[in-house]
Amino acid sequence: MEGKKFNLKKAYKNEEFLTSREARVIRILAEYIEPEVRFKKFNVKDTIVFFGSARIIPEEKALKNVELLERKKRTKKIEKLLDEARKDLVFSKYYEAARELAKKITLWSKEIHNDEHRFIVCSGGGPGIMEAANKGASEAGGVSIGLNISLPFEQEPNPYITRELAFEFHYFFMRKFWFVYLAKAIIVFPGGFGTMDEFFELLTLVQTGKLEKLIPIVLYGKEYWDEIINFDALVKWGTISEEDLKLFKFIDNVDEAFFYIKDELTKEYLK
Repeated sequence: MEGKKFNLKKAYKNEEFLTSREARVIRILAEYIEPEVRFKKFNVKDTIVFFGSARIIPEEKALKNVELLERKKRTKKIEKLLDEARKDLVFSKYYEAARELAKKITLWSKEIHNDEHRFIVCSGGGPGIMEAANKGASEAGGVSIGLNISLPFEQEPNPYITRELAFEFHYFFMRKFWFVYLAKAIIVFPGGFGTMDEFFELLTLVQTGKLEKLIPIVLYGKEYWDEIINFDALVKWGTISEEDLKLFKFIDNVDEAFFYIKDELTKEYLK
């Protein structure tokens, strides 16, 4: 009688098992260990992180959209689209600011002759402000990181991320870990729920002393943030202290943001 032949799989090659509920802890560990290995390989030890809306588009694209709609026959639908396009054009200034700031930071970091502190631009890897940051770094001839996240509506990684430093996360909390773990500065541009989630979690870590390192935090676009979040009301009602308002700095100018971050990081890490 012939013996049975089995087509056996090792557990670590069993895709059905690895994607199962029971193997969740393995997947979580993979999203911790694999990025760590890659960062070590490419000597990434510190980052400057850009947060902001995925919906903000470049000025050139926004202007073309407005001009195209202005040439069309006015209907209620076109008027609505035109209002949205004009709003996009106003907001496009933040795309251009993020792009220019990332470029300045990257040019500066390339001048630093210190392998331990290169201050690499890092974004969430998607469109909008994230794309602007990666694009600015690319235009400066530098590398940049994209920590993308798999979403139901398929957020695609932008084309300006350095290929070897493009990541795809499943778990938001592991992505947030890698945002903060290597960060030496955070720049928060106008954004929605996701941006505010990232910003407030970071503030909580700093406020509670969970982060002992210095992290300059810039809120870029005071007009926007003043309307969206009433920080003074939090102080008024006693839910935060007045000292907590010193954890971040409002800035509206690319050069001011650049020199603030450069000065703070030079004092802390380069002397």
